[in-house]
Amino acid sequence: MKLLILGGTRFVGRHLVDAALSRGHEVTLFNRGQTNPDLYPQLEHLQGDRDGGMQALEGGSWDAVIDTCGYVPRLVKASAELLASAVEHYVFISSISVFADFSQVGMREDAPLGRMKDESIEEITEETYGPLKVLCEQAVEAAIPGRALIVRPGLIVGPHDHTDRFTYWPQRIAQSGETLAPDDPKTPVQFIDARDLAEWTLRMVADKHTGIYNTTGPKNRLSMGELLETSLKVTGSEATLTWVEAQFLLDQGLEDWSDLPVWVHEQESVGVMQVECSKAIAAGLSFCPLADTIRDTSAWADTRSDDYEWQAGLTRQKEAEVLKARRGRAK
Repeated sequence: MKLLILGGTRFVGRHLVDAALSRGHEVTLFNRGQTNPDLYPQLEHLQGDRDGGMQALEGGSWDAVIDTCGYVPRLVKASAELLASAVEHYVFISSISVFADFSQVGMREDAPLGRMKDESIEEITEETYGPLKVLCEQAVEAAIPGRALIVRPGLIVGPHDHTDRFTYWPQRIAQSGETLAPDDPKTPVQFIDARDLAEWTLRMVADKHTGIYNTTGPKNRLSMGELLETSLKVTGSEATLTWVEAQFLLDQGLEDWSDLPVWVHEQESVGVMQVECSKAIAAGLSFCPLADTIRDTSAWADTRSDDYEWQAGLTRQKEAEVLKARRGRAK
C-alpha cells in the first residue's frame, strides 16, 4: 500500500511507520519537520503546516492516510477535504476521551459523546480535549463519508512515550526501596501498547475497514496491583510496595493520573479505565504480554539522559515525604 501519515515522527506515529515499513508498505510523511526531523531519511518527507500550509499534499495520491495529530476540528476538516479525492481511506486517531460521562463503566462506541458549548473554541485543555476530538471525528466523516476508520485508544504506552504516564512505574520500581502505591491494588487499569495499536490499525487499513472502534486493553481485566507486581518481576527489583489510601494521598496534595500515573480514583472518572473494546478485539485487536511492554519501555527509558525532566510521577523527595507522613499518622 501507499500510505500517507500525518505526523509520523513522534510516539504513535513512529510506531505506525515502523509497522508499515516492516510490512513492505510505501510511506510518505507530512509534518512540520520539527520533531525528530532526522528520522526515516529513506522516506519521502512532505513539509508543511496543517494551518494553511498543506500545499505539499496537493496532487498526491495514496491508498490511505493515517491522521495521528488531529486535535482542532477546523484543521482536521481542511485536511480531510483536501485529501478526499487523493486517498481511498482516511484513518483518524481519536481518543476514548470523546465520551460524555466517565462515571459509566463499560461504554461502547455508541455511548453519549461530549459536546462543546462554543464550537468556535480551539484551545486544547483538559475540558475541551475530548469534545474537540468528537468534532474532529465528525469532520472526517463529513468530508469522506463511508470511507473513514475512527480509532479511539485509551492510554497509549510503550517505548518513545513522551508523557511518562506509564513509564514512571517500571522505572520507579527498578530503583528499589519503599515505593508508594496508590490506594487499592484491585483498582482496574486499561492501556494499550503503541505497537499493538499500530499493528492492528494497519491490518484494518489493509482490509479497508471503516467505522468507529474503542481500542484499549488488555483483553482481560487488569489491576493496578498486577501492573506493579509484574514490574517488580520484570525489573528484578527488591522494591517494597506501600499501598496508601486515596484520601490520604489527596490530603497530601497528590493527584491521580499525573502524580500517580495510570491510577484513576474519582467516581466520575472510573469509566476511563473500564471501556468496552470487544468490537475491536473481534476485529483482531490483540495485546502483547504486559511483561514485554514493561521490559521494552523500561529499556527505552534507560537510554534517556540523566538530567531528563520527567513529565509525570512523583519525585523521590515528594514520595519520601508522603510515606513519612503516612507512617507518622499510623503511630
